[in-house]
Amino acid sequence: MGLSETRYAQSGDVAIAYAVAGEGPVDLVLTPGSFSHVELLWQHPLFAAFLDRMASFSRVIVFDKRGTGLSDRVKKIATLEERSDDIRAVMDAARSERAVLMGVSEGGPMSIIFAATYPQRTAGLVLYGTVARSTWAPDYPWRPTEDEYRRWIREEEQSPSPITEESTRTMLQEFAPSLAGDAEFARWLAMVSRTSISPGARLDLTRMNMEIDVRDVLATIRVPTLVVQRASEMIVKVEAGRYLAEHIPGARYRELPGDDHLMVAGDSESVTREIEAFVADLPADVSEPDTVLATVLFTDLVGSTATAAELGDRRWRELLERHHAAVRGELARFRGREVDTAGDGFFATFDGPARAIRCARAVTDAVGGLGLEMRAGLHTGECELLADKVAGIAVSIGARVAAQAAPGEVLVSRTVKDLVAGSGIRFADRGTAELKGVPGEWQLYAVEQDGETQ
Repeated sequence: MGLSETRYAQSGDVAIAYAVAGEGPVDLVLTPGSFSHVELLWQHPLFAAFLDRMASFSRVIVFDKRGTGLSDRVKKIATLEERSDDIRAVMDAARSERAVLMGVSEGGPMSIIFAATYPQRTAGLVLYGTVARSTWAPDYPWRPTEDEYRRWIREEEQSPSPITEESTRTMLQEFAPSLAGDAEFARWLAMVSRTSISPGARLDLTRMNMEIDVRDVLATIRVPTLVVQRASEMIVKVEAGRYLAEHIPGARYRELPGDDHLMVAGDSESVTREIEAFVADLPADVSEPDTVLATVLFTDLVGSTATAAELGDRRWRELLERHHAAVRGELARFRGREVDTAGDGFFATFDGPARAIRCARAVTDAVGGLGLEMRAGLHTGECELLADKVAGIAVSIGARVAAQAAPGEVLVSRTVKDLVAGSGIRFADRGTAELKGVPGEWQLYAVEQDGETQ
């Protein structure tokens, strides 16, 4: 069947390469792992056969993530937020209103973010051989430690490992043991790897991946989900797949025999059978989502009562109008949505935490230029959609975080910090705090003044 000619979707200032195969009744967006090449990768018989099989029951949309394959090279590897934007751009360009997202390996977390943030555009979510967190944690012990990651990064910085047939055959011993003895496949895969991603980009990817943690997002997924995991593979331990299925509401879990991480290696037909059955079972009736993953922003002017008394009613009203205009200008710039305005405070939502942080910093600076001082707080979580309003515990947490902020400070929850890995935004640890009316203790972080605002 094969792929269509390569086309490009514009995502911000980056062109994303994509292609389409099949004409099935359901769109399926395949989000690749660490590297891909929409033309070279799918020319190999193993990949071509897998694509043809998927295209027999769906319209498959494949793409190269920014910085890899035929997509634009970028100065740094993108954040999960930017990559989710790329999925949306590809869907728009391919005229796909709703699609099943299939996140493979490193493509899993960005697919998780998209599905939680845009449930109205996600018919279903398939996760294959992927993780919710990249590094070890007390409750996530099956991943490498940060020290192990950092040691590998230092070694690569000092002497980048060339991607050769020999190194690829060594890699395949864990990545796809069933193909480790195939010299021709190793030679071909090494060529595709070299063509798809540069040594510097590979290092940037590892740095960003080290910080990935989408565990807090899993419970907010409200679309049908299938988790497929091979039982004996070494790259992603079986516990990681089980964890996903246990923490995503209503997820279907399929644990298959085999030790290949590479999706097309080994018994790939068992993988496609599970995906086809899942797609066939998707509900025909589409209802509007009543919850979404969103980042909430609360702002509040410091000492406004005293300032109003000093200026008088008319001059304070004029200053407040300038304040409102400044805030609304930055909200428009960073794709924020104003939900409510009460006195001198704003409540807004964003579809990405990095945009929300940069907006908060830009608003703080703009308000400072008016001689005013502001505090701001952000949290990312599941929000209930109520007509043109939003509600829920995430909203309450965001308001409580803002109340903890010092004058001139942008304060965020740990969830926000975890989700902006690779953004270049830096944080100062503000310790834990009890938030009024919210159970438990919450780790809070202040956005440093030199965090990016562009």
